[in-house]
Amino acid sequence: MFARPIRVKSNTAIKGSDRRKLKADLSTAFPSLSADELSELVPNKEELNVVKIYAHKGDAVTLYVLHKNPLFFELEKRLYPTVYVLWRYPALLPTFMTWPPVLQKMVGGADLMLPGVVVPSSGLPDVKHGDYCSVTLVNNRAPVAVGTAAVSTGEMHSLGMKGRGVCVLHTYMDHLWAFGDKSGPPSLPNAECDGQEEYEEEYEVNEMEMEEEEVVEKCVEEEQCPGETVTDQACSGVDALSLAEQEEEKGDNEEEDGNQDDQKMPQETMDALLLQCFLHALKSKVKKSELPLLTSTFLRNHMFACCPSGKQIDIKKSSYKKLSKFLQAMQKQHNLVRMKELTKGVESIVEVDWKNRQLRSFHVPEETEGEVAPVQDEGEGTSLYHPPEITTMYSVSSRLEPLFLDVQKRKGTILQPAEVKHLVTEYVKKNELVDENNKNYVTVDPILCDCLLERSEYQEIGSLKWDDLFSRSEEGRPPTASSGR
Repeated sequence: MFARPIRVKSNTAIKGSDRRKLKADLSTAFPSLSADELSELVPNKEELNVVKIYAHKGDAVTLYVLHKNPLFFELEKRLYPTVYVLWRYPALLPTFMTWPPVLQKMVGGADLMLPGVVVPSSGLPDVKHGDYCSVTLVNNRAPVAVGTAAVSTGEMHSLGMKGRGVCVLHTYMDHLWAFGDKSGPPSLPNAECDGQEEYEEEYEVNEMEMEEEEVVEKCVEEEQCPGETVTDQACSGVDALSLAEQEEEKGDNEEEDGNQDDQKMPQETMDALLLQCFLHALKSKVKKSELPLLTSTFLRNHMFACCPSGKQIDIKKSSYKKLSKFLQAMQKQHNLVRMKELTKGVESIVEVDWKNRQLRSFHVPEETEGEVAPVQDEGEGTSLYHPPEITTMYSVSSRLEPLFLDVQKRKGTILQPAEVKHLVTEYVKKNELVDENNKNYVTVDPILCDCLLERSEYQEIGSLKWDDLFSRSEEGRPPTASSGR
């Protein structure tokens, strides 16, 4: 849940009545905590902060922070301890053990699957579906993940220890952990793991016989609901790294095969293909109404679509190696586009020079049937692969919900980019918010203020440019460089 950056909405000191209520709620949720332990976690005189945040998918979460460390987080009116609390009270929750390589997958947003659970001599903890539980690593009782049981203990056995075991919400090294002092887990030897050496040796042998990814994938499942569609994946792409950066990370982790017989496309040819697809996309695909446009979306939805049949774009095989470097070259050397970081670490194309001589002189190539690459006959019933069509969509977050209430668009409603701009435009016109002196600006009313501005901007920004208004509406948060006045 906290695999990607979080956004802080507010940070205030807790009130006396809320402090008492929190202590009572914790006593109910975790009855094993003694009165003294509750007083240590929720002291009467020390400052305790209530921090309201938004997770990357728009979920509203409340943190309770003591000495700069988040101790508990509240999600949908249910309190969960963080790893900072569990390191002090490791027996607070029922615990499932797994292997160390699984941790990195859980940090990336994966759930713990039953094949990855190490069953101790005492057996699995007795849990019901939805019960609190934590995850530890072999030979250390210090929990590294917090979540809920996906099924009961009885169902785990009846399923043959296959399927999802723990729905992971928070892990050591995720962004909620990074909100604190970033300390590491203590070393707490596990007496029940004294006999685990044989298992570890067997695990190491299996790891030599199988690829590590195959071993770990049996232990975890990526954070994606069964009914999640390609559109849902696109919605979450706003906060994701660019495709090129993901490809780079993947490429860095792959070992070189040493096979020199593989035929590789020369860099010059790939550079030419990139430029052709880039110009083709700008001339026939990108519309001014789409700007600002995420560079990853531009590559995925436009450049890939302009690639001739039988050829494939592979930035790693070009002289640029990264999408960002290629686009920077297009900006500096050819003056075709202008890029900007509207959100930290995520670049967008904010301007296209459609009057550029090179772009105007470019002729869109005509696709012919003869260009289709031959497909090897792999037997009867083999059909050509058709890649999925990925469409950028937006989901109404809880913060933006008041802006769309008049048109009955509640939290979670999926909207196309054009719909977002249309609804925002209609809201501005209906409430007569267009600046009379300069129609390029929109006056910020109380609803726009709450939905689109940070608290620090309330007194500074009274109006926004149209493009900034649309950008904030689509992203659910203001860009780093504001164009308001």
